[in-house]
Amino acid sequence: MTVIDPLGQLATERPASGQLPEKLVVVGAREHNLRGVDVELPHRTLTVFTGVSGSGKSSLAFSTIFAEGQRRQVQSMSSYARQFLNEMAQPEVERISGMCSAVAVDQRSSGSRSPRSTVGTVTEIYDLMRVVYARIGIPHCLLCDAVLTGGGEGLRCPDGHGTAVPEMTSRGFSYNLPFGQCQGCQGLGTQAEVDLDSLVPDPERTIAGGAVEPWMHPIADQIREVVAVLVAEAGHSVDQPWRTLPEELRHTLLHGTGIQVKLRRPGKGVERVKEVEFTGVVPWLLHRYRNVVTERGASRLEGFMHPVGCAECGGARLSKAQLAVRVAGRNFAEVGAMSFAQCLEFFRGLEVADRDRAVVAQAVDETTARLGFLNEVGLGYLTLERPAASLSGGEAQRIRLAGLLGTQLFGLLYVLDEPTAGLHPKDGEHLLSSLRTLRDQGNTVIVVEHDHHLIRAADWVVELGPGAGVHGGELLFSGTVRELLDHDTSPTGGYVSGRRGIRVPDRRRTPRPGHEIVVRGAREHNLTGFDVSFPLGSFIAVTGVSGAGKSTLVDSILYRSAERALGGEAPAPGAHDAVAGLELIDRVIKVDQDPIGRSGRSTPATYTGILDNVRKLFAQTDEAKALGYKPGRFSFNSPGGRCEVCAGDGHVRVEMYFLPDVFLLCDECEGRRYDEDTLRVHYRGKNIGDVLEMPIEDAAEFFADVPAIGKPLDVLCDVGLGYLRLGQPANTLSGGEAQRIKLANELQRRAGRSTLYLLDEPTTGLHSSDIDRLLTILHQLVDKGHTVVTVTHSLDVIKTADWVIDIGPEGGSGGGRLAAAGSPETVAAGSGHTARYLRAVLQGE
Repeated sequence: MTVIDPLGQLATERPASGQLPEKLVVVGAREHNLRGVDVELPHRTLTVFTGVSGSGKSSLAFSTIFAEGQRRQVQSMSSYARQFLNEMAQPEVERISGMCSAVAVDQRSSGSRSPRSTVGTVTEIYDLMRVVYARIGIPHCLLCDAVLTGGGEGLRCPDGHGTAVPEMTSRGFSYNLPFGQCQGCQGLGTQAEVDLDSLVPDPERTIAGGAVEPWMHPIADQIREVVAVLVAEAGHSVDQPWRTLPEELRHTLLHGTGIQVKLRRPGKGVERVKEVEFTGVVPWLLHRYRNVVTERGASRLEGFMHPVGCAECGGARLSKAQLAVRVAGRNFAEVGAMSFAQCLEFFRGLEVADRDRAVVAQAVDETTARLGFLNEVGLGYLTLERPAASLSGGEAQRIRLAGLLGTQLFGLLYVLDEPTAGLHPKDGEHLLSSLRTLRDQGNTVIVVEHDHHLIRAADWVVELGPGAGVHGGELLFSGTVRELLDHDTSPTGGYVSGRRGIRVPDRRRTPRPGHEIVVRGAREHNLTGFDVSFPLGSFIAVTGVSGAGKSTLVDSILYRSAERALGGEAPAPGAHDAVAGLELIDRVIKVDQDPIGRSGRSTPATYTGILDNVRKLFAQTDEAKALGYKPGRFSFNSPGGRCEVCAGDGHVRVEMYFLPDVFLLCDECEGRRYDEDTLRVHYRGKNIGDVLEMPIEDAAEFFADVPAIGKPLDVLCDVGLGYLRLGQPANTLSGGEAQRIKLANELQRRAGRSTLYLLDEPTTGLHSSDIDRLLTILHQLVDKGHTVVTVTHSLDVIKTADWVIDIGPEGGSGGGRLAAAGSPETVAAGSGHTARYLRAVLQGE
């Protein structure tokens, strides 16, 4: 029979007591761009949501299905618990039945920016290891390496050495607590050091003209006065170029301490003399950095600093006494430096004495299980010591997925966002196996995905479209993979079946002898000291399994070396011998997937500068002039015209305590960001709030006759972002969307004669049709004489490249070698993982 559920929702016939429903039914979904979508999804299946970028996949999966699941979880709590939580808005949907508890695993809710957060702490494996080391670790003497005898604080060296005694408790092996952390770095593993190159970026400048960058800040006014006297006493002037000053004087200005200088100032009838102590810029900066109290001040000083390994612990984070404790011959930091695959072998082979087995068996078994799950999801190359902040969105997501695999729960609904992002096809097979495991445990798994291999492996496929934004939001297909492949009008079905595809170019650009950038002796991280060439005027794909060393080569060595050679600011390059040929380029542009902003205040309109011109346009209207409004009135980031209830954010954060925080629409401005007075000003019938709500493609048409606004919008449309709203908050954008906004921002600028573009996985989050469009733009850049280097796993990108650089053969310590370099056909003819998959694509399999 049909019944009304406790939440007032009309439900389908209920299953018998104790049984899970057979399907999830969604009726009339209208969230964001969805157009009344009705769909039925079978439970206990692996279901893929696909479609062109912006078609409404995430709106259906996350903003509708998961959001309703989360809302019902809150509603199921007691009235006492709910009084501490704000009411969660119901998604724009008529009815959802067959709902079960939902868990979202997206790419923006994982990872931590804290330098103390590592993969070991995020996975909680370090917690288990601390138990193992505290219970069965063997402490050694720091002087003679003999095993310490005794117990507790009575540990001593049998040879009588007065050695430091470790704390043999779990807390003693935490680098976040003072009991066992290295005191030299307080457990961070690094210490801040002044970057001398950043202090004097241009030695041709004079001290008076700003040669020493930190001395140009107003807080250094007296220092500049002291420096002028010090330099004059040495027989030189602050008006001569820095490079012409004697080496000894330059060293004093940079590193001097305790130097007494007399400042002479005129007084009433007599000259006043004041003796002050001069401190060089390096110790001065270090003192300020260690005592800074504001985040803004720290950020300003960090521009002159770079982290170096702690001299006391060598980056191990723990004290020497704690590092002298070993299990199976390895200390805590040495195990943390192993890859997951190596770490799994270590714990599987760990021999524990019978008397100790009872106290550590559970910790060892749980550690082994967690490492096994992490290997299963394709993360075997990661190490426990890896900073959590350095993880990509895809890596952080797969760490959470590995944790879910270990819960052994059933009857849940998991919603995942592009779990194959950043994965080599080889690693994708491991991921697929994990998703099937979740399904086989009795769960429903919904995956928003474009990967053809994963789509083919799905039990059920839902496709939305036909276009993006206002042109999407319709249900194009819902059914089995076989039905999808036979569907004549399905864009995805056409690509997956092979009826449509990104074609291999008829000809490839041939490298010109001597016209290349050559990296020699690349040996940063796991790279093994190889030489590799990047032919200029080519489209270059850098490939390899996850963790092989691709990003280390392109970002840490190539980009940083090029940026510094061209006079830009970049961290010190990774270890290598030399980079030749950089004089052949006049500009380098890195387009990565880092967010364009970490809050809702950053939007496509603000990042690209479009909003500045929109604000000027509104300020020029007759209404604005009559009211005396300037461009600043139309900024939602400053007081005056913004809504003060939400401070121009459009949403209000609500702390959920034991659930993830939610953001509710501001009741005052209803998400429009501005106050009522500002919204009364119109340009062609639209106020500033209306403009920010417009899809970029509509805005491009609306501002077509305003070149300063229309042209940048056209470029955003060209890179496939026409479906985004102009005012879409940055924290709702995927890494791929953020990257394409950056790319569009660079494309609208005037390029040099020979620009080197470096991209990191530019096809993340793109449907095959969108990839085809993006590749056309990138190849057009190469046709104009520029060079495009992209780190990628996409076989569609690799097969269209002129040159492929394959790093491998495996990840972590099993990689870091130049596996192959040449045309796609040359690489495909070799051996290795990339060759195997590329060969199949080129042969049309």
